[in-house]
Amino acid sequence: MSKWLGWITLLMVLLSAWLWGQETGQTSGPWVMERSGTTAGLRGIHAVGGGVAWASGTNGTVLRTEDGGYEWQSCAMPPGAEKLDFRGIWAWDANTAIVMSSGPGDASRLYKTTDGCSHWTLLFTNPDKDGFWDVLQMTGDKTGLVIGDPVPGRRYFWKFSIRQYPSYFPILGTWDRGTTWRPLDTRSVWAAMSKDHVASESIFAASNSSLLELHSPFAWLFVTGGDKNFLHIIQSLGATPMICKKSCYLSSETAPTLASGPTAGGFSIGANLAESGIPVVVAVGGDYKLPDSSAGSAATCVGSMDGIFLKYRCEAATRPPHGYRSAVAWDAAAKAWIAAGTNGSDISYDDGKTWAPLDNGNWNALSLPWMVGPNGRIAKLDAGKLPHPSKN
Repeated sequence: MSKWLGWITLLMVLLSAWLWGQETGQTSGPWVMERSGTTAGLRGIHAVGGGVAWASGTNGTVLRTEDGGYEWQSCAMPPGAEKLDFRGIWAWDANTAIVMSSGPGDASRLYKTTDGCSHWTLLFTNPDKDGFWDVLQMTGDKTGLVIGDPVPGRRYFWKFSIRQYPSYFPILGTWDRGTTWRPLDTRSVWAAMSKDHVASESIFAASNSSLLELHSPFAWLFVTGGDKNFLHIIQSLGATPMICKKSCYLSSETAPTLASGPTAGGFSIGANLAESGIPVVVAVGGDYKLPDSSAGSAATCVGSMDGIFLKYRCEAATRPPHGYRSAVAWDAAAKAWIAAGTNGSDISYDDGKTWAPLDNGNWNALSLPWMVGPNGRIAKLDAGKLPHPSKN
């Protein structure tokens, strides 16, 4: 009888480990697994600092840790979010955070908590039935942006015929810590069009890291994918960059060094914002349906000024990551770039020109020192296990 009890106990332990995510303490390269308490697919992760981090994913899942990942708390579910996929999250501290769901039409929403995720307030619901939100970034303590896939431009009459403006990227802005959101004037942020007048580029909602802000000069950059992919630059030329009407200038630098196609392109960009001068931007991507293909999976983009306008020129990595990558981040302590995707992670010590593999795990998003993936996977970087730069 005791033998059977032993086997039953073992099975219960294994089942519990499966139900509560990966077992704590296991490693995947330099990544140490943490118990998430969920089997949801995780794509949102934001490290606040001081041991505080937030994560989000499918089925209305939001997680929080206050102790450096020793314990992840399952938050109260935002109202009406049972079927929502929270692909982006941003937090200021252990109490205050905004979460973004991605989905068609009104399945794209923004919620906010100010009491440590015990209660949530619905802030804004996508009013465009053709819309799909992809990325949420707070660009300052009080300002922030949401960008979605291209939507058809408005129709108008011209010489007794009905015509339509090209598709454009909808952008929402906030100036009060996310309490209020409103569409910005983005009529000049057009998407590339196919011959049959359909948008041929989009943004991938894979890791909430396709958008970043530069401060000198002030500009927003976002990377796209599809049959055509670009590094878009929205530059402020006036005193009110958040409104972005006539005071902004849009330029697009093509990034042919990244893979192209319906399921390919740029998925994530990052910059070492501590650098003096114009920072180097590293872009990663590939084709998510070909996870083991390294073709077009990384590029290094060098910036310059053409008069008062910011320009970037991109070149493919000479030794790319060992597969499709959905997230990239700068590790200031290691002075290195780390990229992650569904077949593993890689590191680069030379601004994305050459990459070396770190592990072969299944990952979606990064906010160092944490990384998240499907089935509740959360891991924390053990910096002491990173390879030496000379071995890269």
